[in-house]
Amino acid sequence: MGDNRFLCSLLLFLFLLSCVNAEDPYRFFTWKVTYGDIYPLGVKQRGILINGQFPGPQIDCVTNDNLIVSVYNYLDEPFLISWNGIQQRRNSWQDGVYGTNCPIPPGKNFTYVLQVKDQIGSFFYFPSLGFHKAAGGFGGIKINSRPMIPVPFPPPAGDFTVLAGDWFKNDHAALRAILDGGHNLPFPDGLLINGRAWNGYTFTVDQGKTYRFRISNVGLTTSINFRIAGHKMKLVEVEGSHTLQNTYSSLDIHLGQSYSVLVTADQPAQDYYIAVSTRFTSPVLTTTAILHYSNSYVRVSGPPPGGPTIQIDWSLNQARSIRWNLTASGPRPNPQGSYHYGLINTSRTIRLANNAPVINGKQRYAVNSVSFVPADTPLKVADYYKIPGVFYLGSIPDHPTGGGGYLQTSVMPADFRTYVEIVFENWEDTVQSWHIDGYSFFVVGMDGGSWSPASRNGYNLRDTVARCTTQVYPKSWTAIYMALDNVGMWNIRSENWARQYLGQQFYLRVYSPANSWRDEYPIPKNALLCGRASGRRTRPL
Repeated sequence: MGDNRFLCSLLLFLFLLSCVNAEDPYRFFTWKVTYGDIYPLGVKQRGILINGQFPGPQIDCVTNDNLIVSVYNYLDEPFLISWNGIQQRRNSWQDGVYGTNCPIPPGKNFTYVLQVKDQIGSFFYFPSLGFHKAAGGFGGIKINSRPMIPVPFPPPAGDFTVLAGDWFKNDHAALRAILDGGHNLPFPDGLLINGRAWNGYTFTVDQGKTYRFRISNVGLTTSINFRIAGHKMKLVEVEGSHTLQNTYSSLDIHLGQSYSVLVTADQPAQDYYIAVSTRFTSPVLTTTAILHYSNSYVRVSGPPPGGPTIQIDWSLNQARSIRWNLTASGPRPNPQGSYHYGLINTSRTIRLANNAPVINGKQRYAVNSVSFVPADTPLKVADYYKIPGVFYLGSIPDHPTGGGGYLQTSVMPADFRTYVEIVFENWEDTVQSWHIDGYSFFVVGMDGGSWSPASRNGYNLRDTVARCTTQVYPKSWTAIYMALDNVGMWNIRSENWARQYLGQQFYLRVYSPANSWRDEYPIPKNALLCGRASGRRTRPL
């Protein structure tokens, strides 16, 4: 009854708001989250379905749309959904990670109210709690440009979402138990493309036409390479940034990353393999889908096209070739290049080094020697109610200490409207993938060896791409510039889901003393309260 009253009040509020702000439509979604039997690798598994679908339903929207997503949790454990790449401007309350939101209890629901403010591009959503991502619950997000904003390529004949990544036959609870026991995950059992294994998914195209493929790596542990037999791919967008339209025969896509390519069906009418394989692994896993020409009567045959396997230099050179399209409009009419990110002086350097300590006899992962442990109350909620003892600012240093690993609910303070340099330093022999919620950042440099201030001499300060997830190669570093223009409590994490689960993450508290709606929205009226915040009130609508 209470939730119905909230929805009625919300609808009235949104109607009144839309009268003032008519250019920003509202899109409503009702999602029922359930367990269901799935057979992605030919073995029966308990999957997480949204409205009976695996993967979940796609969100199609337009820049500045308001998304009202009512999530009903029919699982037997708490549940949250997060939105990879959606910046939640002034609104980290909707981010859907445990540092910002109380979980949705079994049998209950929560309505997310979020806006894709000043964003375009290809992203995805996923379940953020309890290793649920290993069971499904993820889906694509497509944000189209507003009609009056020019796009730097002709409208494609079709638009396909490709959700690819590694997969395990074990139930998510069994994988979680392995990690809780202080052990590493086994090697993945296979790869999936849109929830299917070998030749299980077909993309149908008309000969002579051009199509857009939005490809996301939604896997848990491995980078992938994507390619289509006999066809070139023209890169046009990376996580909300229009790129220089370079042509590639294959693309490396690291954990959590999303790319858009144009593919022209300019080959003889037959079926072709779409291949995805793991990178930097032994053995190499491969799976395929089918590119089917609508006038084809010839099925695929022979082996799928080969791709790079362990070559790091190849991948590094490709990453450096991905550049911003300076003359293209982004979500706004002005060209992307009108923002001269390289001419702004940074006021702070944050160095973040990942490592893999054993703590109390168990395998953990850490940032600057601190392995994150969740608090009993979401950090954003505790911060709002000024509940003492939940976390401490400065509980993670902003540079590597070289000390032994330790457990801590790590929160790093930062000031609103500062411009920072962040250097990810990878001293390990595996590729890392880092994501920052709430932001898009400029990847100004990456190279092998140790980072030093002299490394700045090689930064790209003109046309590097802006994105939300970046890779760091083994024994290497990656540097980014980021404007802290979004107040909130923001998760910085490894996109390797085992490492994230075992502590390779922390929260950046971007703070404004103004306490103004101009800087940050107040706590939602329907916010779930838990832990030490249980029993408190939110606010009137």
